[in-house]
Amino acid sequence: MAARLPSLRTPPVGFAHRGAKAHAPENTIEAFRTALDMGATGLESDVWMTVDGHAVLDHDGEFRHGVLGLLKRPISEMYLDELPDHVPTLSNLYAECGTSFELSLDIKDAKVAEEVIHVARGAGAEQKLWMCHYDIGLVASWRPATSAKLVDSTRLARIKEGPERRAALISKTGIDAINMHRKDWSGGLAALFHRFDRYCLGWDAQHEREISELVRIGVDGIFSDHVDRLMGSINAAR
Repeated sequence: MAARLPSLRTPPVGFAHRGAKAHAPENTIEAFRTALDMGATGLESDVWMTVDGHAVLDHDGEFRHGVLGLLKRPISEMYLDELPDHVPTLSNLYAECGTSFELSLDIKDAKVAEEVIHVARGAGAEQKLWMCHYDIGLVASWRPATSAKLVDSTRLARIKEGPERRAALISKTGIDAINMHRKDWSGGLAALFHRFDRYCLGWDAQHEREISELVRIGVDGIFSDHVDRLMGSINAAR
């Protein structure tokens, strides 16, 4: 087996995608608890803002309504008490699951960023928060407001200026990490971003061989639906 390459985070964070998505209904307190019970060291979700200012965790950001359920209504137009009971707020997550885990949130509504920071700070969990978005300018704008880790979510094909210039840019603007699909990563690319002291995150690693390869090349955080495979592979590499 090829030697494991250096990383900034050893072992890497095992992020349970949408909670233990493969083991329980996604983005529910049940899923998040299950993931932690299975050994996940991180949780992942998407966060939206309700009309009355609550940060809520859901992937699609809209719900069907009407007699036949044919109409869709975005969370941004709904009050908290109009949402289905299974949809948790960020405050619910911390109240029910504690704060011992890393938490990666895709910021789906720019307006929710301030509330996310406020809730995480109030829970004493700001240092373990990872705030993700594809717009580098937006992500960098959060730097003065928080000590949370800021994440550039992208794909290698979208980095038109090249990886080295992207690494220099996110370092200069105070963005802590880059998150790309597992297929985009190589040992050389991870080493490049590590040279700029930026964390490397890889998503959509669903099989043991995919997870193990990301561990081997030195990725610092891995996202998977399958917490058993994720943590089994991470722990086996220790």
